[in-house]
Amino acid sequence: MSNEQARGPGQWLDDVLDVEQVEQNYFRGIATPQGRGRSFGGQVIGQALMSAIRTVSDDRPVHSLHAYFMRPGDATQPVLYQVERDRDGRSFATRRVIAVQAGKPILNLAASFHGEEPGFHHQDEMPDVPGPDELKADHEVGEEMADQLPPEFLKWLRSPRPVEMRPVGLRPPFTREAHAPSHAMWVRLRGGFGEDPAMHRAGLAYTTDYGLLTTCMLPFGKTFTDPDMQFASLDHAVWFHDHFRMDEWLLYVMDSPWSGGARGFNRGQVYSRDGRLVASTAQEGLVRNINFKG
Repeated sequence: MSNEQARGPGQWLDDVLDVEQVEQNYFRGIATPQGRGRSFGGQVIGQALMSAIRTVSDDRPVHSLHAYFMRPGDATQPVLYQVERDRDGRSFATRRVIAVQAGKPILNLAASFHGEEPGFHHQDEMPDVPGPDELKADHEVGEEMADQLPPEFLKWLRSPRPVEMRPVGLRPPFTREAHAPSHAMWVRLRGGFGEDPAMHRAGLAYTTDYGLLTTCMLPFGKTFTDPDMQFASLDHAVWFHDHFRMDEWLLYVMDSPWSGGARGFNRGQVYSRDGRLVASTAQEGLVRNINFKG
């Protein structure tokens, strides 16, 4: 049994996000444990964010990040992260990060940091949905429907993942019925995740790449394992609003107001179990149907 298997996926995510400083403003993120093929975009975002965090004082937590994917990464290889310290002001700090693999940039990320201070507050209310204790994990639903699901999707469900997901309703390929472009799922990291708030923010940045892009395809019953579809994240943004823990249940609510021209735009809101809106997300991606004739 490998060290990664012995520790479990919840523990190896801590290793994945704990980037190593190789010299001033340069950090290295390890390859995906048991990884193959393309890198998971959330992992590259999480490592890039942690690289930026390591150059900012602890009293200024990250409040937003904006990332652009330029090339697919190789999950079997480490990634080098170069951080530019653009500004350290009295209230805010800003950083830019370039992720490099095989001598070429695969992602760039900008992050902003803000010292906590009091202010007016309002938020959207959390939707009234069943709690995680009333729902089954996606891999459990997959086993019940194994004879109806694509082999590639079953393989993905059965692979080690650090995030447990309990969908509120069925989405493709569990069902091929077209419905409104919105869905929700409860998420949490498997196992303990330590006490460092920065790691929990990076863990959420990692997690928000799950399920978001395919939201815009719900009206069409399509998903990432369909052989006639090409999916790729183009950009990704996260805004952190409040404190949370990634090893406690969070409700990830997603919707898509638009798709067209082989692209789809998606939004997300993340709520703590007690109803606080702790983060918001947005992503545009390539959603190309290779057989589409207009």
